[in-house]
Amino acid sequence: MNIEENFLCSSGGEIKLYKKGELIYREGDHALYYYQIKEGKVKLNNYDEEGKEFIHNIFGPKQSFGDSMLFVDKFYPMNATCISPVEIIRVPKELFLKLIKTHPHLSLEMNACLSQRLYFKAIMLHNMASLNPASRLRGLLDYLKSYHDDECENCFQVELTRQQMANLIGLRIETVIRTLKKMEKEGNISIRDRKIIY
Repeated sequence: MNIEENFLCSSGGEIKLYKKGELIYREGDHALYYYQIKEGKVKLNNYDEEGKEFIHNIFGPKQSFGDSMLFVDKFYPMNATCISPVEIIRVPKELFLKLIKTHPHLSLEMNACLSQRLYFKAIMLHNMASLNPASRLRGLLDYLKSYHDDECENCFQVELTRQQMANLIGLRIETVIRTLKKMEKEGNISIRDRKIIY
C-alpha cells in the first residue's frame, strides 16, 4: 500500500532511518506502527530450528509491511530486517487506525493490498507443494512480474539475489542456480550481467 507521504506525516507519522542489517521489528513483538518505505528494501523472514532462513517477502519503496497485524491482537510471526539502508515513514497504530476510519478510501486500498498479498501466499503455497524447482521459480517470477507495469513482454529484471530467491521458495541456492541455467537454455529467461530478465 502506498499512502501519500504528506498525508502520513500530518497524521502523526515520523521518518525513521535504519542501517543495512538492522531489525525494524522481531518475531514476537507487538504491532505498534504502520510502516511505509520511502527508500531501501526490507525483508520479512524467520529461521527454522536449524537456523535456515525463510524469506516471506521483500518490499521496496512506496510499499508498506506488517499492515495486517494492526487489526489483530497478535504478535508478529516474523522479523522485518533491512537489506539496505532504509528510510521509513512510521505511524503509531492508534493514529493510523484513526486515519483509515476518517478516510474510508484508504481502507479500501488497504483491502486491495492485503488481498494481493493473500493471493501471492496462495500462489506460493501451491508452487511450494511442487517438487519441481522450475515450477517454484516460475511461480515466484510470475508474482514479481505482476508488480511490473512495463508492457514489454520479456524485459522484467529481477532485483533479487539467487540466495534471496532460494530463501523465498524454500530451495537450496545450488538448486536455484542450476534451475535458472536450465530455464535460460530453454529460452524461458535470459541472464545479462548476472541479472535475470523474465
